[in-house]
Amino acid sequence: MRVFLFFLLIFLASCSSYDKYKYLNSDLEIPNTLFEASFQQTWSAVVGVMKKYDIELQNQETGVIKSRWMDNTKELNFSDAFGSSEKIKSARFKVFVNVNEANRGDRMLTKVTVYKRQLVENDFLHGWKEIKQEHDLEKVLLYRISRLIKIDDYLKKIQKEKEEKELQEAL
Repeated sequence: MRVFLFFLLIFLASCSSYDKYKYLNSDLEIPNTLFEASFQQTWSAVVGVMKKYDIELQNQETGVIKSRWMDNTKELNFSDAFGSSEKIKSARFKVFVNVNEANRGDRMLTKVTVYKRQLVENDFLHGWKEIKQEHDLEKVLLYRISRLIKIDDYLKKIQKEKEEKELQEAL
């Protein structure tokens, strides 16, 4: 009986301690999505979404796109205009995108991972500091990639139906 109570106590204590540390899992998780599309189709969607950023590195063989540092001081100061924190002297960010090919049985899958690195400088003496992200930009980019893939799939479906219709009319 004592052994049972001991294990019950350990079990209950371990479950309650998880609540203290579960935020670490969500904070350290990098946003990613699996797409049911070929690598080429996904890559072209990623390139289409990343056109608006100043690209430093774009390598299709490794599946990596990296942007240059971009200033977003005004955006961060505007978004926190009514907040309690002080104004930021300067801010910059960089976006990393990684595209990997995966096969699950007979399905072609592609995994896209997006990470934004945000640095802020509050004053001259302390220098640049990396700040915690809410991953909003990453989720928006993944959504835009998914929409481009769906549009491409829909256009392919329409083209296939058009070709079948023309083939039947020719017979």
